[in-house]
Amino acid sequence: MNLIITIDGPAGAGKTTTARGVARELEYRYLDTGALYRALALAVLRAGVTDAFSPEALKAIEGHNVAPRWKDDDMQVLLDGVDVSGEIRSPEVTALVSPLSAVPEVRDVLLEIQREPGQDGALVLDGRDTGSVVFPDADLKIYLNADSRERAGRRRLELRRAGIEKGLDDVLQEIEERDRRDSSRPLAPLTFPDGGVEIDTTGLTIEEQITRIVALARSRGA
Repeated sequence: MNLIITIDGPAGAGKTTTARGVARELEYRYLDTGALYRALALAVLRAGVTDAFSPEALKAIEGHNVAPRWKDDDMQVLLDGVDVSGEIRSPEVTALVSPLSAVPEVRDVLLEIQREPGQDGALVLDGRDTGSVVFPDADLKIYLNADSRERAGRRRLELRRAGIEKGLDDVLQEIEERDRRDSSRPLAPLTFPDGGVEIDTTGLTIEEQITRIVALARSRGA
């Protein structure tokens, strides 16, 4: 049985790495929904716009085409047919993507793009509303969570690998602010999906997270 598996949760809970690992173990495709939003944020920045809520931001994304493309096990993000998978990880894109994703028109643009790869199942995707909005009827909905300080530590390591040094307290403040923003926004807030399974990843390795989710998927026919 080809399942649709959604993995939601706050920043730093391990969603992306875990989702990739689950997809690899099940031989499913992995869809990074956040990368699609990042591609639109890149288009906005390229237009010289930094205010996500301005009319200029919406105008900047008009006419641009964002799409996922799979090459072996890896998902690439195309902006107007060009692979921008590396560019979308810049600090500037990261700062803009959360407020931009709260704009209704932006979410409308990407909703069908996110749903299309799931038509035949065999898909693992992660984000903040994949089990509540994108695929509310998903076969398995996971909600990953972890202590905020541990999530900040993980995020700090990610930044360090990208050549960006930040203090733990600064990253923690950013994580907690994003939690508040994502949970309180009126449109598609970060929330626990109906019928979801919560996994607290505090103290768990990525391998342990993957093993737990794969076991759940197998129990549901994957």
